[in-house]
Amino acid sequence: MERTRRLTEQDEETTEQEEQKGGRQQCPECDSADLVKSADGSELVCGDCGLVIEETNVDRGPEWRAFNHQERQSKSRVGAPTTNTMHDKGLTTTIDWKDKDAYGRSLSSKKRSQMHRLRKWQERIRTKDAGERNLQFALSETDRMASALGVPRSVREVASVIYRKALNEDLIRGRSIEGVATSALYAACRKEGIPRSLEEVSGVSRVDRKEIGRTYRYVSQELGLEMKPVDPKKYVPRFCSELELGEEVQAKANEIIETTAEKGLLSGKSPTGYAAAAIYASSLLCNAKKTQREVAEVAQVTEVTIRNRYQEQIEAMGIHE
Repeated sequence: MERTRRLTEQDEETTEQEEQKGGRQQCPECDSADLVKSADGSELVCGDCGLVIEETNVDRGPEWRAFNHQERQSKSRVGAPTTNTMHDKGLTTTIDWKDKDAYGRSLSSKKRSQMHRLRKWQERIRTKDAGERNLQFALSETDRMASALGVPRSVREVASVIYRKALNEDLIRGRSIEGVATSALYAACRKEGIPRSLEEVSGVSRVDRKEIGRTYRYVSQELGLEMKPVDPKKYVPRFCSELELGEEVQAKANEIIETTAEKGLLSGKSPTGYAAAAIYASSLLCNAKKTQREVAEVAQVTEVTIRNRYQEQIEAMGIHE
């Protein structure tokens, strides 16, 4: 009997430990599952009753403290995180261009010439073959185009990952490196919810619009990217900002897009042209009139497109000119 009771207690402890590991830990006081860690990660506290459940957690942070960015940078003993935007993912040695030693003193002429030769060879050996040189060129092109489009760092990372996947699947063969890099950037913009039209992307690329669209369709199909249609409302803030239109016009344009899209007018239409027509209609309704030419130049569509979409939208809204 004693042995059976001991085995039962061990089984209960094992079950309790397994439940805690599986994420089903509860507060022993109020049976709440709302457990919160403190800011420094040293305590586990119940969010309902405030009971401190654990207070001996291991602090995995650094042993030093810092109170501002400059102090944190000076005390840190690690380098920058790895990134896909560089062909070697940032795991490389960099020789400083300043000809000074660790104490800030200028180097002698002999040392300067030696450092110049080291920098030259460092640049040469960073890429071991033609494949790495092509990857370096593609990622630098992606970075250049992303800077010209003004997209954030996350889009550049996603574009670099897409290009690396296309390279691993041998989708580059028979196509230009710039074309695949541009299509990867266009796909990354759509995946991250920061849409840029093909006209805008082709404007900063060295490849024409037709080749970018063809390569994008091929890459997205082969890699299974599963792109969703672009929401025209995502273009509205940027277009309104460039046209110097206020919040009232922006809100009205979003309302027009929502109402007309529910009636099925958006199907098969260009999202940029649809957003431009909604902005033009809302500017008229809010007495902040902009000409069709001005809106067309910002949205990079034709005036005929705006005119056609505008007529459809005001008819669907039941508005008479």
